[in-house]
Order: sequence, then structure tokens, then C-alpha cells
Amino acid sequence: MRIGASVLARKLSTYTSTRNRSIDPRKTALLIIDVQNLTFNDNERRRRPWFWNRAESVVIPNIAHMQRECRRTGVEVMFTVIENLTLDGRDRSLDYKISGFNVPRGSWEAQVIAPIKPSVDEIVLPKTSSGVFNSTMIEYVLRNIGIETILVTGFLTDQCIDMAIRDGADKGFYMECIEDACATESQERHTNALSAFSGYCRTRTTGEVLSELGSKPSQPRVAKNVEEM
Repeated sequence: MRIGASVLARKLSTYTSTRNRSIDPRKTALLIIDVQNLTFNDNERRRRPWFWNRAESVVIPNIAHMQRECRRTGVEVMFTVIENLTLDGRDRSLDYKISGFNVPRGSWEAQVIAPIKPSVDEIVLPKTSSGVFNSTMIEYVLRNIGIETILVTGFLTDQCIDMAIRDGADKGFYMECIEDACATESQERHTNALSAFSGYCRTRTTGEVLSELGSKPSQPRVAKNVEEM
């Protein structure tokens, strides 16, 4: 059986898509990765000054701006943090055990930092590996909510951000990296990471996302704050 050129073109067109889609708040999630007391504290300020300065002056304020606008428009705001399911860390991935990541369940280190803390009904997924799609049920949760597009922010650009973007793309989500709402150990590593995973996502700035969301009506998913409980 021979397929004519016009028929073939129609068939191929059904598989053609683009990452440059407008944001549909009800089908979009803001994912904030590892912005927690473990990764952003006074010890890190001394140990990793470039990272700490970028996080304090650029990344965290940008995440906070995006949170406010996402909450206003009904974008799902979600978090993942490095946190064991147990107190002794026996559930951690082999890599985390070898690397020395051991954040007990419910500990101070596992908490999202205060300036961007979750609202009362926002989802926080503990993970015990670099890949949020590998050690949490995030895909199941996103499918249940009806999410198609994920705005990725947090730490570190060339590690957990990288894995989330690649894995999310392979799982069939539209991934968007908000490049000025992410940080790693140096500008060079940050820039190299953005280049390395650019084929898996759309790279945007906080300003671009805020500008687009600014035209959307207010339709918040969550009415209460943690402080109001």
C-alpha cells in the first residue's frame, strides 16, 4: 500500500507540536526544587558564596514573584525537597547514601525556606534522589490534576533541575526552565547546564512568565495561607 504525499503530510502534522505554548493556568504547575533549609543557610553562605549570593539576590526573589502570580491565576504551586521517608535514611537512593545526603523526615533541614513557604493546600513531595520523577509520585499527581506544562525553578541547575527537565520531557510534559529562578555552583556551570538540556525544554525568564500571567484573570486554587490555619 502506497501513501500519497498529501495523506502522509496530514498524518505527520498530527505529531507536530511546539514548546512555545501560551500558559493555561489550570494545566500548568510551578515546580520549586530543593529550595530548603538544607541548601540555603548560613553555612552555605560561607561554603558556596557565588551560589548563595545568586540565590539570595536573584533566584529566591524571582521564585517569590512567580509564586504570587501563579497563586493569583490558579497555576498549581508545588515543591519537592530532599527528605527521607524515615528518620535513619534507610530509604535513600544508593547515590544519596554514598554522597552523604541524609535529611531525616520532618527535620528543620527538610523545610522549605520561610520566604517562599508553601500555602496550606500546596503539595510538598519529599525525594531521596536527584530525580523527582524517580523517587516521588509526582507524575501520578500531575496526571491526576491535569497538568501538561511544568515551570521549573530551584537548585541546582546542573543536577536536580537538569534531571527534572529531561525526565519530565520524556514523560510527555511540556517543560519550561525559568533560568533566572535557578542556581548552581557557578555562572559557568549554570550556563553550561542551560545549553545542555535546552533541547528538552523551553527556556524563559521570570519577567517573560510574569508578563504572560499578568494578562490572565484571577482564579486562585487556594484561598488560605499556612498562617491562617
